[in-house]
Amino acid sequence: MSVGGDRKLLGRWGEDLVAKELRRQGCRIVAAGWHCRFGEIDLIADDGKFLRLVEVKLRKNADFALAREAVDARKQGKLRAAAELYLAWNPTRLQPRFDVAEVYAPQGMATERPEINYIENAF
Repeated sequence: MSVGGDRKLLGRWGEDLVAKELRRQGCRIVAAGWHCRFGEIDLIADDGKFLRLVEVKLRKNADFALAREAVDARKQGKLRAAAELYLAWNPTRLQPRFDVAEVYAPQGMATERPEINYIENAF
């Protein structure tokens, strides 16, 4: 498998971990990997009050930088544009909210207990 393929597989694994945690908290996963011409929204979850638009960032550790720091102004703009299109196609009574989930997995998918830091209303 290519390095890009490995990275994509690892990213999906991280998204699955976060989706599992959201379900455990009572959320319903509405979409995973929703994409359009503006970009991709990793997870869209309904918690009954908010429509959580979740960006998942996976890293081995925070030695270089916190995972959330990768969600810079440019990335936020892409996520907002994608969210506007999603909401235009999928109207909802729920208040949309942008969250970021940091997943730290030192041994990649072999990590026994990945750490998830969930940041509500991140931007």
